[in-house]
Amino acid sequence: MIEVSAAPTLVVGLGCQKGCPVTTLRALLDQVLAAHRLQTRQIQALASIDLKRNEPGLLQLAEQLQLPLTCFSSSQLAPYAPRLSHRSPIAFEHSGCYGVAESAALALAERLSGGSAELRVPRQKCAQATLALAVAR
Repeated sequence: MIEVSAAPTLVVGLGCQKGCPVTTLRALLDQVLAAHRLQTRQIQALASIDLKRNEPGLLQLAEQLQLPLTCFSSSQLAPYAPRLSHRSPIAFEHSGCYGVAESAALALAERLSGGSAELRVPRQKCAQATLALAVAR
């Protein structure tokens, strides 16, 4: 019998400033994917914090990529704090979460896979946004 391993669940977590344009988010995503030799088609979903659920740039990115955007509350993301590569007091002050991109990516990867997840790419940032990739099998 041949065993077929399931494709890993790859999730992009995103945090951004209010009004961050989709072009900035897409440029950061494309830069990270290229640097890690990944392709857009490998991504299953996007994740963020519920404070950003109506953020136009995030909604436009999800539409461009034809991917779902799942948003979590700060209390749902809080348990991931010990697993973050960087804990930002500024992010906590604004959102109640020490790291939106990493926490959201881990939370959604675990929800989609039903198993544990790890950061494939820790927090990457530009002036207006942060991005992290989590993977689960």
